[in-house]
Amino acid sequence: MITIKEVKSNLDSWRFTEFPNKLYKNVEPFVPALSLDERTVFNPKKNPMFEYYDAIRYLAYKDGKIVGRIAGLINHKWNEAYQIKTARFTRIDMIDDIEVTKALIDQVTTWAKGFGMDTLIGPIGFTDMDRMGLLVEGFDQLNMFITIYTHPYYKDHLEQLGFVKDVDWTEKQIAWPTEVSDKIKRGAEIARKRYGYELIKVSKKKDLFKYIYEAMDMYNIAFNELYGFFPLPTNVQEYYIKQMIALVDLEYLWFVLDKEKHVVGLTLIMPSLAKANKKSNGKLFPFGIFRFLRSIKKHDVIDLYFIAVDPKHQGHGIIALMFEDGIKTGIKHGVRYAETGPELELNTAIQNQWKDFEYKSHKRRRCYTKPI
Repeated sequence: MITIKEVKSNLDSWRFTEFPNKLYKNVEPFVPALSLDERTVFNPKKNPMFEYYDAIRYLAYKDGKIVGRIAGLINHKWNEAYQIKTARFTRIDMIDDIEVTKALIDQVTTWAKGFGMDTLIGPIGFTDMDRMGLLVEGFDQLNMFITIYTHPYYKDHLEQLGFVKDVDWTEKQIAWPTEVSDKIKRGAEIARKRYGYELIKVSKKKDLFKYIYEAMDMYNIAFNELYGFFPLPTNVQEYYIKQMIALVDLEYLWFVLDKEKHVVGLTLIMPSLAKANKKSNGKLFPFGIFRFLRSIKKHDVIDLYFIAVDPKHQGHGIIALMFEDGIKTGIKHGVRYAETGPELELNTAIQNQWKDFEYKSHKRRRCYTKPI
């Protein structure tokens, strides 16, 4: 018999966070989420998104053992803005038993209907910066620090339960160039001389605050049309900035200013933390933080977290300006390749920016939808 239990206690919260680490204990491509962040994001006292979100977590039990988990989310502001009634599911993990999957989905569906929702999508998190997308291709590839690994049977279960594809994200592994191409050099020169753009790199974390809030406002504008996106209020920006500053490598962070000194471009790259986090099983302490710091100092793989350009300034060489210095920085550190992370399949602008690079498309993620 399968029993579904709502997560309410600190112990259940810990069990919810740790379940995938046990499920994937001997699965080499799996990389755990950072346990501290996972507990924080579901804590209404620490996550400001609960001002406009409702959320719930469930654990599935069978024969006294935890066999699955799921979380339900409702972004009321997003629903109001688009005049929709959509709930999300996230953090879905389970053993290979479709009855467990059905019980989890049914529980979230019942919860969502209680708020008047008529559609369920997922897996998709709180924001564009949260984990999203069910892995449907690339099961033998090492997961990123910021993405989800799932067994192939997850896809089969959801489709048997009536879910269909809503959108896909693809991921690329880019061979890092050994030199800056003439095309990128020309684009960067045009950005500087014709349009007067200025590339900014800060050397101290305290100097980030000169640019980061305006950069986040620009990020809201640049990403506003993307799937599932809702602009981040200031307090949510602060929530993510606090997380970012803890680990950011300033060598891999770029701002671009226009002639009026407004932020119109932003790129954040991170040395890959996947292997360090896997070795620490998602724990910062006692040794995880030191493994992270070693990975930041010495690395040959980097993760492209995001590249954002103000729509009014696109096509003016801003990306080339950031890439020019980014390629040089990667070469200096001996980078062999970069992971792009999930990019919307139909976002031709982001897909086309890699056309002059050597790469392979090696992973695909999917968000499913179902009327409820």
